[in-house]
Amino acid sequence: MPENEKSSLEQIILAGIDAITKTAETAGDLLDELVKKGELTVEQGKALNEELKHEIKETVSTKAQSAQTSAVSYLVEKMEHLTPEELDIVQAKIDELKKAEGV
Repeated sequence: MPENEKSSLEQIILAGIDAITKTAETAGDLLDELVKKGELTVEQGKALNEELKHEIKETVSTKAQSAQTSAVSYLVEKMEHLTPEELDIVQAKIDELKKAEGV
């Protein structure tokens, strides 16, 4: 894959993760503020914070899986245009990765 395409894909994935992280930070700050104002007890705040962390982990996992699926689809589409020599290089890399994984 050309470097500029790889870079674009990486930027999309990182932007998604960054958005999720900022949302989590904002939600955590909001919970802390509510606890300080006495609108939530400390225990309620802790419980909500743990629930939020769990939901964020699930969301990040889902988004990462979606990004990986998109990346694979993108790569397969691009592979259709490779020359036989380029396909040989790709196959050699796949074989190398399989050997490293013990497959």
